[in-house]
Amino acid sequence: MLARPIDKREAKKISDIHRKLLSQLEVVSKYYDKLCKQVVDSANNLAKEQSIDTLKSIPLDEINRDKRGIRIKPLRDSGFSSVWDIYICDVRKLEAVNGISTESAKEIKTVVDSIVKTVVDNTKIKLSVDNKTKSSTALINAVAAYIVCDPVAKLCYELFYKHSAEVNKHLLKLKPATGSLKWMFASSSKKNDSVNSFNALSDLLQSNYYKDAIYNIQQFNKNKIQTAKGWDAFTGNPVQFYNVIEMLCPGVLSTDDNVYGLSKDLAEQVSAFEISLEGLNCQLRKYQEMGVKYALQQKRVLLGDEMGLGKTVQAIAAMVSLRNNGDSHFVVVCPASVLSNWCREIKKMSDLNVFKIHGVSKQEELNRWVNDGGVAVTTYETTSNFLFHESFRFSMLVVDEAHYIKNPEAKRTVNVNNICKHADNILFMTGTALENKVSEMVNLINMLNPDVAQSVEGMEFLASAPEFKEKVATVYYRRKREDVLTELPDLIENKDWCELNSEEEKAYEDAVLNDKFSEARRVSWNISDISKSSKANRMLGIVEEAEEDGRKVIVFSFFLDTINKIVSLLGDKCIGPINGSVPPQKRQELVDEFNKAPAGTVLASQIQAGGTGLNIQSASVIILCEPQFKPSIENQAISRAYRMGQTRNVFVHRLLCDETVDERITEILENKQTIFDAFADESVAANESFEIDEASFGNIIKEEAKRIKDKNNNV
Repeated sequence: MLARPIDKREAKKISDIHRKLLSQLEVVSKYYDKLCKQVVDSANNLAKEQSIDTLKSIPLDEINRDKRGIRIKPLRDSGFSSVWDIYICDVRKLEAVNGISTESAKEIKTVVDSIVKTVVDNTKIKLSVDNKTKSSTALINAVAAYIVCDPVAKLCYELFYKHSAEVNKHLLKLKPATGSLKWMFASSSKKNDSVNSFNALSDLLQSNYYKDAIYNIQQFNKNKIQTAKGWDAFTGNPVQFYNVIEMLCPGVLSTDDNVYGLSKDLAEQVSAFEISLEGLNCQLRKYQEMGVKYALQQKRVLLGDEMGLGKTVQAIAAMVSLRNNGDSHFVVVCPASVLSNWCREIKKMSDLNVFKIHGVSKQEELNRWVNDGGVAVTTYETTSNFLFHESFRFSMLVVDEAHYIKNPEAKRTVNVNNICKHADNILFMTGTALENKVSEMVNLINMLNPDVAQSVEGMEFLASAPEFKEKVATVYYRRKREDVLTELPDLIENKDWCELNSEEEKAYEDAVLNDKFSEARRVSWNISDISKSSKANRMLGIVEEAEEDGRKVIVFSFFLDTINKIVSLLGDKCIGPINGSVPPQKRQELVDEFNKAPAGTVLASQIQAGGTGLNIQSASVIILCEPQFKPSIENQAISRAYRMGQTRNVFVHRLLCDETVDERITEILENKQTIFDAFADESVAANESFEIDEASFGNIIKEEAKRIKDKNNNV
């Protein structure tokens, strides 16, 4: 049966539409390839740039390491001193050296090129807004361009390679229908093929392929003209930049070992586990994704990642993934000092509902959580209220600072153990290196998996041996910063939100209602028994963790009374205080004593006295007891440790209390900083400061007094 003729104008029209569409998709695809290549090339160039110092430190003798017979002395006599010197000169210059032949010059260059490649391949690049070189800026801009055009460029890329072969095949078969003579002389089979291809191409114009292609091409053209400010974008979301670089250039930032210390078999199982992160309001690093998968695949685990690697966000991501798969109830148990912090982080990083199970309304909130679902956040002391019916189940229990339950006989350990019986998944977390306290590690593992704990019983002395690590790997997972984040910023700032107890709240409200400005600013520190202070207890936790991590601590406060209380509380652990009455010579003597002291030692100082003029690089943890009216004072204090000569990342902890002047001061200064950054150029910013004056603070006190009166009237 002969095929019915196709209107040549229709055939040509549909052919032109598809050719144009394919052409546009191909342009976007090539641009996408170009963007990827720019990122890779820029990363490699930066690695070369940052490897120069290493190459300059490699002596000439390394060229002859394998005893190739290369004459080093003539090179040294001619002024060459390192591998870098050889690398930057050409063969002709080497040939001109007396005693170096043409063949020898070529061999030297070959050997040096090999050394350079090895160094560059093993160089882990660092990105810092304080070190904007030409190469680092090129990489940042390349990644920014990639982010702006992705994912629509990627979708166009996928559409092109998925459909181009099929469309081109139909366009070829449609050719006889595009001209009268072509159709007249075409065979019956070719005419039938033309009709079938015409129909297939017509169907494609009605399909999602055509709609998606048109939409994504339009979006791409719109996005392409955006001019992203690379460094500004990087500052706003560095994780997104790091993820792109890791994806396109594996190994250039940190290890390209995606198993992060797990055995091959276990790593394959964990990697294959699928997670769903819709509703998580932040991006995870690859090692963090691996941690989430590990927790969910293994179900009952102890995550021991080093301080600063994001254990909290991994726990939140795990709960989000479980929620997306139909689960509804989760529990977080943590020290009282970080209760508010957990509630804030969950709200900030996810769309999960949060119930704070603490204080006078704890039972009411617990009942609401049982009925409605969400995340119940509670303290170790409140776990005794979690009395469930035997049949009650919930999805995940997260236990922060799990070393708090290291003693099996302690009441809080017994309470947490009872809660564990109702949990389908359990995630214990601690930044403390439990390898140093193996018996405590085994006690925790016993709560998670008694079989594993039993298998290592009596092997405690082998804690660092491969046999021990292999046995606990199914339960205990720890990554160190240097293993996964060589590019981690040198300054890591944390807000540690603390929950006021009844005594602190009474003292604070009395100060506010009676216009005792200094007392109000000393919230949590102004109670008679400092051991009951939420900020003091958080400080002790930070000091303990710092000691475990081999770090020393500086504690700054504006108030002399606060510093004196800290010195009294810490006893022999503390050096100081440094205050206004201590002469400069004595201050330096105290710093010298601190520099020689062991890890875990604390230097206590009034921020006005110790915030300037001293170099304290031996400290890498800074605690600010209250927010300052002048951010410049904080910055000066931080720079005592965060300066040239510092060899470790510096952690800054700002101790803050919920629903107090701390919250309002912090909010105001952050808003001023945002406005300042948006409208002030760098030359102005360098010469201006912004602060809260006494009048502004008086207004804050008035607002707080009104809030407290309204609250008390409602009660």
